[in-house]
Formats: sequence, C-alpha cells, structure tokens
Amino acid sequence: MERKYTWHKIADHINELDFAANNIAVIELKGKKICVGKHREAAFAFAYKCPHAGGILADGYIDALGNVVCPLHRYKYNMENGRNVSGEGYYLKHWPVELREEGVFVGMEESSGLWNIFR
Repeated sequence: MERKYTWHKIADHINELDFAANNIAVIELKGKKICVGKHREAAFAFAYKCPHAGGILADGYIDALGNVVCPLHRYKYNMENGRNVSGEGYYLKHWPVELREEGVFVGMEESSGLWNIFR
C-alpha cells in the first residue's frame, strides 16, 4: 500500500531554517514542535523528543554516520528511517522531507492520527 502525504512548506529554502551548530533546527508545524536535521546534502524531519525518556533531540547532535544522538542517554536513531541503531529497540517518529525549487516541504501521512504521537 502506497503512503499518501500532505506536504507542508516549512521554508522557501533550506538556508532559511535556523540550524544550530549541531545541524538541528526546531520548527513548529501544525502547532507542534518537530526537529529538522541536516546531514551532508539531505534534510530529515523527526520527533522533538526521544521516545526513550523524552530528551530534547534538538539538544543532541548528529554523528558522522548521520544518526541523531539523544543528549540524555546517547541513544542513536537513523534520521531517515527512525530505527534505533544503538540497540535499545526504540523507534523515532520521522517524516519525509523534500527539497524542491519552490521550497522545503515535510510530508505528513493522510488519514492517520499522526499528531497523537506528540505528548
């Protein structure tokens, strides 16, 4: 089954996002905070809080392999697929990002309770 997304424009250009020194920006989308991480030439959108203990992922960092690392317990998550790569078994909510000529867009799945994941 193919996923259907509603695309939300978050910036006219990737350089307009307020990336901190750790290459993570915090944006508000539909009244909720999410993170946008930048690694190499790609951007990734993921949950603001770590699913393990609620650490603020914007306060973490992106490692050399492109994983976001939680500042509390150093759990690592692949920004592209949400998998916990440090072995603890958690899953990080994430969304697709498209860099288009007309701007930067985050895709939210239609017909699901996506916003229920924010606590």
